[in-house]
Amino acid sequence: MYSIGFDIGSSSIKAALVITESGKSLDVISEPKVEMGMIALENGWAEQHPDDWWQHICKATKTLLQKHNIDPMDITGIGISYQMHGLVVVDENGAPLRNSIIWCDSRAVKIGQAAFDALGNDKCASQLLNSPANFTASKLKWVKDNEPDIYQKVYKFMLPGDYVAYKFSGEIRSTISGLSEGIFWDFKSNDIADWLLEHYGINRKMVPDLTDTFSVQGKVSEQGATESGLVEGTPILYRAGDQPNNALSLNVFNPGEVAATGGTSGVVYAITENLSVKESSRVNNFAHVNYDTSKPRIGKLLCINGSGIQYRWLMNNLDVSSYEEMNELAASVPIGSDGVLIHPFGNGAERMLDNKTLGTQMSRINLNNHSKAHLCRAALEGIAFSFVYGMEIMESDGIRPTVIRAGNDNLFRSDIFSKTIATLIGQEIEIYDTTGAIGAARACELYKGDFKTFGNHIMNNDYLMKFEPSNDKSKYESAYNKWKQELKRLINNS
Repeated sequence: MYSIGFDIGSSSIKAALVITESGKSLDVISEPKVEMGMIALENGWAEQHPDDWWQHICKATKTLLQKHNIDPMDITGIGISYQMHGLVVVDENGAPLRNSIIWCDSRAVKIGQAAFDALGNDKCASQLLNSPANFTASKLKWVKDNEPDIYQKVYKFMLPGDYVAYKFSGEIRSTISGLSEGIFWDFKSNDIADWLLEHYGINRKMVPDLTDTFSVQGKVSEQGATESGLVEGTPILYRAGDQPNNALSLNVFNPGEVAATGGTSGVVYAITENLSVKESSRVNNFAHVNYDTSKPRIGKLLCINGSGIQYRWLMNNLDVSSYEEMNELAASVPIGSDGVLIHPFGNGAERMLDNKTLGTQMSRINLNNHSKAHLCRAALEGIAFSFVYGMEIMESDGIRPTVIRAGNDNLFRSDIFSKTIATLIGQEIEIYDTTGAIGAARACELYKGDFKTFGNHIMNNDYLMKFEPSNDKSKYESAYNKWKQELKRLINNS
């Protein structure tokens, strides 16, 4: 018997087929074969049509079943991970009224900031655990203000994963975790944030019915079966936003456990039961996948925009052929890169730097003594230092890491990168070879409540290695302090 998991990204849809009993992944495929496009009618806008996601999901599902000669009757459940903070609005027939306004669209920033100021920073921080900012609720308000003809036809709003589940089942539902990422959830009353809806003039009837994250959330309908290739009645057993799902995929559920990602941007996602929002201007707070009103589990999310994109930029602009070659060059240079510093903040405004846009900064380069090897080492160290700086912010908000787990990203495969972080924070880093789609497929079994078996599946199938802190921390600390001192100067001068 098998479970199938989907990860709905903004560049592709990934689908994973997993053996239910052992958790072993049989295959992961992507659709489409070329990167999905985004519609940007104005600067700062980003849209995709939600039915495009569905078409790619259907194609990926049929491909997996045919490739592995799987009888659709043997699929025991569907798990869904999705790009966070997007907005889908549908009419009474469930038809999308417009393109989805996706996570990286910034048109609602001013709306969210105005609401934050009008409603009170303290109230938003203590009850929403965030500013309304540019999240889903503010995007819906933008539709109300700017597209009134469309807004009048809105029956329900949904997050991207809710829409995919609807296409499978014909039922419109969401989760507490999902509503919290859209900033619709009041953690103080443990209910919909009616006061925010009233401020925005949004009818509560537009909010989807709630379902538990781990539950029979719906079953594939006749139409869903016809279009997807699955069998009518196949249960949808899990859905979550991509960052909570990435943490789940690494078996991160409990206070002190931290999931790290080193892709184009970097993410530190830490679990706590503390509702402290001291750093809410720099750190987002959402209900984690195992959040319960009687046992809160909050995921604190810190994003570093300038992460892997910095290392990729260097590879594209140096005479090197691969990340492996860059890592070898970097290893030929001592800790501290002989004084060369790189601050990798060239991918837009950095929330953890109070939304300042610093750009990438390369400094203290001596043209007689330094080479591309020094740039490679300084880039790895600079990105690693950014993660450490982010962890310091989270520690000031009450996070005390006991376990750090990371996926097998290009950055975390680097001994220099992972060892630098592990040494400076004094905590080993465990590396796992998994994906969000695999995690979503495995999560189908969690409605039974057996988290121990779920964790064993991850350890048995995915564990690769761990990086231990160095016994000699002094050189790392010296290099980091110089980097941080320069960062403060850059921030003060920005």
